[in-house]
Amino acid sequence: MLNGFKDFIIRGNVVSMAIGLAVGSAFTAVVTGFSKAFITPLIGLATGSVGDFSEAQFTVGKTIFPYGLAIAAAIAFVITAAVLYFMIVVPMAKVQERFAKEEADIKSEKRDCPRCFTEIPAVATRCAHCTSEVEPVATALVKAGLPAQR
Repeated sequence: MLNGFKDFIIRGNVVSMAIGLAVGSAFTAVVTGFSKAFITPLIGLATGSVGDFSEAQFTVGKTIFPYGLAIAAAIAFVITAAVLYFMIVVPMAKVQERFAKEEADIKSEKRDCPRCFTEIPAVATRCAHCTSEVEPVATALVKAGLPAQR
């Protein structure tokens, strides 16, 4: 029961949805506030503007284009995306990698039957075609996690 719950939680699409909805919306507000309070004024000082760069605008005729707002939103987006990627997505990928089960397909490694020359699994002890007894390949037994034959 708990293994099923663990698999459900670790599944990538559930984690991505939770990040996108819960953490993403709350964190965006924090990053936007940080961007408006610190990043855009620093850019404004560096470019020679006084005060908040997000208030920068230009006018064509009677139309005002507040390009500073677009730049501030882009900065907030990049910061949000970078933090979510490096603080949540990368660690979650490592957790998924750790819990990923490596399943060995015991029928994937093949060999030929020494009697009828048809292809059989390397772990087989009897040919399915001619029914003769054969010795399984020791390395295939180890790979499949089966006990060695004596």
